[in-house]
Amino acid sequence: MKLIAIDLDGTLLSEENRVTPENVEALQKAQNQGNIIMICSGRSPEDIQHVLRKHGISCPLAGSNGTIVQVNGKLLESISMDKENVMKIVKKLNEDKISYQVYTNRGIFTPSDWLERAELTMKKDNIQADDFINDIFRGIAEQICPSGIIKQFDKSSEWFDIPDLSIQKLFLLTLNGGTKSNVIAYLDGISGIAITFSNLVNVEVMDQKGNKGTALKRMAEYYGIPMDDTVAIGDNFNDIPMLQSAGLSIAMENAEPLVKDMCDVMTYSNSKNGVAYAIDKYILN
Repeated sequence: MKLIAIDLDGTLLSEENRVTPENVEALQKAQNQGNIIMICSGRSPEDIQHVLRKHGISCPLAGSNGTIVQVNGKLLESISMDKENVMKIVKKLNEDKISYQVYTNRGIFTPSDWLERAELTMKKDNIQADDFINDIFRGIAEQICPSGIIKQFDKSSEWFDIPDLSIQKLFLLTLNGGTKSNVIAYLDGISGIAITFSNLVNVEVMDQKGNKGTALKRMAEYYGIPMDDTVAIGDNFNDIPMLQSAGLSIAMENAEPLVKDMCDVMTYSNSKNGVAYAIDKYILN
């Protein structure tokens, strides 16, 4: 029996933002042979479940970059950020008018002027592409709107003062350029946090113990599976901790060059059913 951790965006999901029938069939074959499939994504647990239900997939998951680990709806692990760190970062983001989202156990919160902030950032960085902003926000909307979990706010107190609130991740839409460099420089001065990236236009912030590698280890412990019998498939920088932790690491053909270099093997791209190919070659056979 093996534990197979699979990223969503750029990995299991095609360029059309869906799980192809070929990938669904491969997951089911692996499960039928007694293997455990887990989805390990930067998306929120609610959004992951929305994607899985839409494609008829049932499996454990790790959301918000591995800070939330669930099996059959049961919470195995929750790694939350220090609230003082969160407010320190949020204050800076508000001062600099940077778009961000706060991933919590009560949903995702974002400033009501997030679009205006993004447009301001584009002007600062001299981003001229007319359709760029629409493409970025369309992608974000496809991820979080179907689940109905995004909530806009005017003041941070609207979410920060919610009783029993825990914060798993901050998603910063930096849109690259000087804004991203400045944000990273500021974050580097805060202890107890870790930063990563799931694409070129964002920065993601978690507690230093929260990552996909930690989630993979927790799931392996739950099922009693040795780490040598774990497999991880991914494409981007936020996948690196689970790829480093797994017994076998598989990079997508469309993965970042650094990810490809560190992995044991490579499969086809997400536009060519790379997950199905990897499962067939390295798991079923």
